Amino acid sequence: MAGIGRFPFASTIIIIAHLLLSHLFVPATSAGSSFVFNGFRGSNLTLTGSAIVTGLGALRLTNNSNLLSSGYTGHAFYPMPLRFKEPSPVNRTFSFSSRFVFAIVSEQQNFGGCGFAFTIAPSSDLPTAVAGNFMGLLNKSTDGKPSNHIFAVEFDTVEGASVKDPDDNHVGVDINSVTSNFTEPAAYYTDESTNQTINLQSGESLQAWIDYDGVSGFINITIAPLSHPLRPHRPLISRSLNLSPLLQEFMYVGFSSSTKKVFSEHYILGWSFAINGDAPPLDLSKLPRYPKIKQTSKTSRLLPYTSTLGLFLVTAIAIASFLLYRRWRLYSETVEEWELNYPHRFPYKELYRATKGFREKELLGRGGFGSVYKGVLPSCGLEVAVKKVTNGATQGMREFVAEISSLGRLRHRNLVQLQGWCRRGEDLLLVYDFMVNGSLDTFLFDQQKGLLAWEVRFKILKGIASGLLYLHEGWEQVVVHRDIKASNVLLDAEMNGKLSDFGLAKFYDHGSNPQTTRVVGTLGYMAPELSQTGKATTSADVFSFGALLLEVACGRQPMDYKKSEEEVMVADWVLMCWRSGRILNAVDKRLGMNYVREEAELVLKLGILCSQTAPQARPNMVQVVQFLNGDASMENFAVESVVMKSDCGGFEQLALAYPSSDRLSSSS
Repeated sequence: MAGIGRFPFASTIIIIAHLLLSHLFVPATSAGSSFVFNGFRGSNLTLTGSAIVTGLGALRLTNNSNLLSSGYTGHAFYPMPLRFKEPSPVNRTFSFSSRFVFAIVSEQQNFGGCGFAFTIAPSSDLPTAVAGNFMGLLNKSTDGKPSNHIFAVEFDTVEGASVKDPDDNHVGVDINSVTSNFTEPAAYYTDESTNQTINLQSGESLQAWIDYDGVSGFINITIAPLSHPLRPHRPLISRSLNLSPLLQEFMYVGFSSSTKKVFSEHYILGWSFAINGDAPPLDLSKLPRYPKIKQTSKTSRLLPYTSTLGLFLVTAIAIASFLLYRRWRLYSETVEEWELNYPHRFPYKELYRATKGFREKELLGRGGFGSVYKGVLPSCGLEVAVKKVTNGATQGMREFVAEISSLGRLRHRNLVQLQGWCRRGEDLLLVYDFMVNGSLDTFLFDQQKGLLAWEVRFKILKGIASGLLYLHEGWEQVVVHRDIKASNVLLDAEMNGKLSDFGLAKFYDHGSNPQTTRVVGTLGYMAPELSQTGKATTSADVFSFGALLLEVACGRQPMDYKKSEEEVMVADWVLMCWRSGRILNAVDKRLGMNYVREEAELVLKLGILCSQTAPQARPNMVQVVQFLNGDASMENFAVESVVMKSDCGGFEQLALAYPSSDRLSSSS
């Protein structure tokens, strides 16, 4: 510094040069985890394959040369890895955001190949990747392997049957494979929420936004023409996606592209990216120009065959029009504006394809509220059960959809998860997780299913009790199921019980009184006070659960008119057995002695306790779960404390005195 001090002019020049150089590289580096490129002239991207930066400053991933019949691959990555996760043991996944402007130019418009992909990969070098449908990302032997750790958003312009592409103009999300987890036809939504198709290979400049929320695990992907510079309010793709297992601590971000038999030029004109923040805005006025290839006309070769070709085209157009009209009739739906406010909505087209047109072969069963079909979602391969309900005029459609959307937010291991819904006319389609072992009632009453062991029965009852406790106490509102019975308990592959069919469920705020509503449910499981009050209460659910307890333990439905008069009502019969000191005589005879005596006695007595006519005499689900888990004792309940009396409505009423919830908690 002493030497510089002797020459102040030279010192000034050095400082100015240093500032200019620092300013020159600000657009590329920004704040460590964010950067922006308004054109790529002078950038330091890592380029491989056919990728170059043109003299005008555009990033060209592939060119239009057809010298190689096997096609080209091109890669462009930011030169340094970025941190996408906190180091072990935290491993928290960061959010990220990107926006870029691109253009795909083909020698023959609407006929090019094969597209490009925004890519996050563990390395900027992908030496084994091949061209064609593999997008320059993978090859046949590596496609689909979890060890790839590759995330990509593809902009695909070729329909590849081998990778299950839906069409030749779509946007898809790829996880370790070029077979997309979910796709949507290229389009954007206007301010009026109208879906406008976009031709990816039109040669025009298009803008894309990709935003991932590492906290909620949700990804939003939006595209729009450059003539629509503001981001549309509604994204093209908005899906739940957990990238935590895929993303490593440090990853490279960039673009990959490929061509094969038909060639296209894939251009990126501007690009910005950020970790844990919004991607910096692009200065659209500074974006570089790119050459638009003129279409080569081959009309002269066809002139001698004009008449024949014309006739062929007219016939082909007529056939295609008929097929398109028929397809439109199959898939058509009118989406009203209010429906866009409720999440988890599936397109009718996807559910129609999933159930193979709701064909009879996929029918799982029919009930009073609709038919249920097995389906496989084409976007992700998930097995689902699709319930088709005709709502009619019993309830406002908007109110019904609001309740269904609320159910989509319920999360518990003993509830069948509602994946989403769809409305078409007066029909509502409800999409649930598929339960491979069907319903509990078939195992109790279908001789072909074989005998259901006691330990499995007890595990199922404890699981359903846990699910009901979550509905009554554990969610943001009180949820009253109103139709608890064995046929609404579904079993997964491990024979875990999951409560299903929330079509009659009612919601109300904690601490408030439920409103009077129409009486619904199944005879034998309905609490007697419903005929007087019409109010859906948690106590009514407890009554239904009591009927389920007795049904599972006894292997009999709540009412059986084939039995003798004293055994018609299962609850009366079990109470009679309890009074005579032989309560275990009520256990399902098919079990023989293959059951745990203490557990069976507990289930039978608890079934009676829950089945009392007086709502205030029944336990709540907190107490029920305590009993089943062995955290509270039923020693205080003796048959002598059971008193029969008639209420003003003429019902026989069981009045059981039971400890308060404080006493239950203290005895656990």
